[in-house]
Amino acid sequence: MLPRERVTEVIRHRKADRMPIYGWVRANLSEEIAAEYGSVEAFEDAYEFDLHHAFGGPGAYRREDLESLRKSLGGPIDPASLLRIELADPNDMSAYQPIVNQLEHHQGQRGRFVYVQTPGIFECLNGPFGIENHLLYLAMYEAELAEVYRRQAEWNRAFAMNCLDLGVDMIHVSDDWGGQVGPLFSPDMWWRLIYPNHKITCDAVKQRGAFLSVHSDGNVMALLDGIVKLGYDVVHPYQESAGMDYGVYKERYADAFVIMGGLDVQTTIGFGRIDFLKSEIERVMRLFADGGLLYCTTHFVQDHCTLDELRIAFDEVHRLSQAVRER
Repeated sequence: MLPRERVTEVIRHRKADRMPIYGWVRANLSEEIAAEYGSVEAFEDAYEFDLHHAFGGPGAYRREDLESLRKSLGGPIDPASLLRIELADPNDMSAYQPIVNQLEHHQGQRGRFVYVQTPGIFECLNGPFGIENHLLYLAMYEAELAEVYRRQAEWNRAFAMNCLDLGVDMIHVSDDWGGQVGPLFSPDMWWRLIYPNHKITCDAVKQRGAFLSVHSDGNVMALLDGIVKLGYDVVHPYQESAGMDYGVYKERYADAFVIMGGLDVQTTIGFGRIDFLKSEIERVMRLFADGGLLYCTTHFVQDHCTLDELRIAFDEVHRLSQAVRER
């Protein structure tokens, strides 16, 4: 079974020949991995990664426009002011060349399942606003934010459609909503402002027959029913260390979506506790031996993780991806 087929089978709630595996290892450890393996790509080949997380495409706002606006305001950008500048062209196809290159290598040459990072609604606007201001604006400027979000959602849909035209397997919407004990804002506000603007892209992707995933760190248990209603096939990371309960998932949501995650960068990998690391990898992988999990790090492996520990972790992950199916 090719990696792309393996991942697809799991997302469709069917049994694959083994558990698909992946890891977000590039952001902080690229130099160390390249020094040992020759390249990050060689590390991915060595551990037979099944997925690739692609980045690329235009940004929604031009940096120079945001800087000019901040200068003219003499301080932070508010929602009404942001509406004064135009979004960048989502159809600037030259900006998508990095995605094309990644598709050629990972999907074309390695047979991997390729998902592409696309903007959500809340997280991407923390750039123009700053997260503290953005949370304040939810209480102060709901009407203006609703228009900012609607405009962003239309842009996101165009971005996603272009990525699907290039041949990506899944649109991966990144939109951090969770803190350690619950959402950063009330569920009522999420349903009023976030849900309808996610729906614009979600509906378009599902109409194309493509897979759809969402990333949110933290505890989003209160939003899971909405995530299901939006049609998300995959939820990343379903962060157990923030109170996301695997038991609730198996009881209520296992038929609706699969989880991508399992290797917690906040509590498990990178802390020098090797026995604990191995036991946690095995616990989670055996818990999902019958499906429902694309085993992956919950976020980027942090720079306090040594290469030795990274190797130990993925030696165990690679071994167990086969073994948990053989019990």
